[in-house]
Amino acid sequence: MVKYDTYHLSLSKTLTIEKLSLLTFEFLNIHYIHSLFIPPLPLHFFLSGALKLSLINKCYNTLQNSINCVARVIMAGNWDESHEIGSQSDDSFQYEKLHIEPIYDAFICPLSKQVMTDPVTIENGQTFERAAIQNWFNECKESNRKLVCPMTLKELKTTDMNPSIALRNTIEEWSARNEAVQFDMARVSLNLSCPETDILRALRFVQRICQQSVSNKHIIRNSELIPMIVDMLKSSSRRVRCRTLKTLRVVVEDDDDNKEIMAEGDNVRTVVKFLSHEKSKEREDAVSLLFELSKLESLCDKIGSVNGAILMLVGMTSSKSENLLTVEMADKTLENLEKNENNVRQMAENGRLQPLLTLILEGSPETKLSMASYLGELALSNDVKVLVARTVGSSLINLMKSGNMESREAALKALNQVSSCDPSAKILVDEGILSPLVQHLFSGQNQLPMRLKEISATILANIVTSDCEFDSIPVGPNNQTFVSEYIIHNLLHLISNTGPAIEGKLLQVLVGLTSSPATLTGVVSAIKSSGAINGLVQFVEAPQQDLRLASIKLLQNLSPNMGQELASSLRGTAGQLSGLIKVIAENIASTEEQAAAVGILADLPEEDIGLTRQLLDEGAFEMMISRIRMIRQGEPRRSRFVTPYLEGLVGVLSRITFVLPNEPKAVSLCRDHDLTGLFTELLQQSGLDKVQMVSAYALENLSQESKNLTKLPEIPEPGFCGSIFPCFSTQPVMTGLCRVHRGSCSQRDTFCLLEGPALPRLVALLDHADVKVVEASLAALSTLLDDGVNIEGGVAVLCEVEGIKPVLDVLLEKQTENLGRRAVWVVERLLRTDDIAYEVSGDPNVSTALVDAFHNGDYSTRQIAERALRHIDKIPNFSEIFPNA
Repeated sequence: MVKYDTYHLSLSKTLTIEKLSLLTFEFLNIHYIHSLFIPPLPLHFFLSGALKLSLINKCYNTLQNSINCVARVIMAGNWDESHEIGSQSDDSFQYEKLHIEPIYDAFICPLSKQVMTDPVTIENGQTFERAAIQNWFNECKESNRKLVCPMTLKELKTTDMNPSIALRNTIEEWSARNEAVQFDMARVSLNLSCPETDILRALRFVQRICQQSVSNKHIIRNSELIPMIVDMLKSSSRRVRCRTLKTLRVVVEDDDDNKEIMAEGDNVRTVVKFLSHEKSKEREDAVSLLFELSKLESLCDKIGSVNGAILMLVGMTSSKSENLLTVEMADKTLENLEKNENNVRQMAENGRLQPLLTLILEGSPETKLSMASYLGELALSNDVKVLVARTVGSSLINLMKSGNMESREAALKALNQVSSCDPSAKILVDEGILSPLVQHLFSGQNQLPMRLKEISATILANIVTSDCEFDSIPVGPNNQTFVSEYIIHNLLHLISNTGPAIEGKLLQVLVGLTSSPATLTGVVSAIKSSGAINGLVQFVEAPQQDLRLASIKLLQNLSPNMGQELASSLRGTAGQLSGLIKVIAENIASTEEQAAAVGILADLPEEDIGLTRQLLDEGAFEMMISRIRMIRQGEPRRSRFVTPYLEGLVGVLSRITFVLPNEPKAVSLCRDHDLTGLFTELLQQSGLDKVQMVSAYALENLSQESKNLTKLPEIPEPGFCGSIFPCFSTQPVMTGLCRVHRGSCSQRDTFCLLEGPALPRLVALLDHADVKVVEASLAALSTLLDDGVNIEGGVAVLCEVEGIKPVLDVLLEKQTENLGRRAVWVVERLLRTDDIAYEVSGDPNVSTALVDAFHNGDYSTRQIAERALRHIDKIPNFSEIFPNA
């Protein structure tokens, strides 16, 4: 096997075929062959003339083919970085030819064909480069060949090597003289006014000699070439800039003095600007250079102080489009920059938080304090908050418990940031944050300033929104839980005796606790026992919106369980009810505060006639009617609170239908605003189950009042003859009367369900998925079969709207006990009509449902079911057999 040792050829766009031919002859003149088994000798030493000619022809043909390929590339203009003008080997070749003295044969190692740096003489007096002859001896030994001289092929007895000190000194002097010339040429070429090819050659020369020895880097520094190299970054040529960055990296590598010189002035900023060049070679080379510079701790602050440097480096580490080596280099650069605390802060601000967390865990007390303080100022995403809680949550809690007030404040501010996310808040609870927080709140003002109590209350408000079992976590001095009477009473005391800022946060704590069924009961019990409801209601009129919103949300959570107490407090003379109505009417667009405020009134007991009358006097119902119509027309700006706001408005408006028998003013309002028509329209609020349910119940109340409002026709008195002889009198024919109420009815004036689209809509809701809506709809329909109305007429109306089967289906499904009881009542009324009874009697399912109600219902339901079974002859009518006594 034959190996060829050739000079690498570099071609430029100006290279001609004639020049390539000259290079070919030079190649043939200097070409030598090396063999794995035969000592490398000049061709004429061991080859015959014919063989020499054959080998030369082969070499020529191979070279000529390569030349032709390169020439085609040149002509096509397709050049990349590997074929750019003045490649490294060509530049080296050009500079090596710049000798003030020729290269003497004695300087060249016969094996390596390079100028020797450590010449040694072997046994027979031949001189070689130490490394080259040593490799030769090793090859002979490994291949079990005789130890021979590679030049004479004569056997050697020893491998001893004697240094040729005189020759080495001579070569060093010769090299120094020649390198001086090459340095001078490089200095001249490192000028922006020079041709690009000259600059590239000079840069590669500097790069090569720096890679050869460390001492050459000192020469570069002492020759003041570094500032000249840096100036090349201003070149308009991308290739020059890239080569400059590469050269500077080699120049400063493992040389702190060179790093200092390179980083003088505004040079670091100049390098950093190349980081903004997306997907470019300059970007990659700039990162490599910054990595070398960052190894010197004194430069870390300078790199970090360049605006945008750390931001871009952090962005590169998370980029999926970057070269992997570039990403790794950027990451290592940031690791070096972590030595400076200001850099760590910048990294945290730009999303690289781990260095800051590490300092909180492992830094000195002063560093921990500094980093915790900065953490409290950062805006963190929820994912990062979870990371922080897991990593340093325990450390921050310990810092919060320290006696140093500055450390407490720093830890509390950081914990305030981290706790505002449910998963991270839960982690902090597991780490034991509740007990020290409560102690901070309940301690005297001399132990913790009020501003820190406010932060503690804020953290507590954040935490109580998480999914934790607060009713079982001990936090008090005697292991009281968070919802124990002792803790809640202390919170209520603080709410009544602190400023608005902390009051609002503590109210938010109670809002969080009352939002969970698990802790609601304990809080309600503690508030009842403390009699604090009046104090809480007063905040409805607070001028601070945050405080007012928190109190309203708390009262909304309490209203289902403390409705009567809350209603009594609102009806007091302090005017809180007016304040609540003012909030509800404040904006056209629905807000969270408005939704909560109207929700309070919607949950208060409908039986409280005094509250309803006060709402009437305040004009609240008219305002709510207006808002409902506006929402239905889509006038107010839509928001995420429009649904609860509408539900609350409808709930409060329905209150007026519960006082109709005793309040003429309420009847007038219902007539003036056609509430029967409005609630009928609301039955079609698809997707708003609560609105549909409340509207159906309101229609039930309105329909029940219809029989009291219907004007019965006046029948004229019979004449004298008619009174004596009835057979001679004729009854007048009355037309236009309501079949159910037997009088003149209308939707607006008498609230009759027959006069409008209410009945088919109520029947349609009997098939609703929400059982509460079904129950409310059935209740409204049952008013057509109630005592005091024409039941036969009601049955006939239900038949016309195809409501019989849906009612029977409700009986068969019997989803709840209350719904089953009401269905039995309606079915019994329907079965009083013979045609329906006859048809139902053949349905075994209905019979079974009635029998089940007869056996398992309450006393009233069993009686009604028994009558229904008699209607379909499932139970004999004994009254016909045994006459009444």
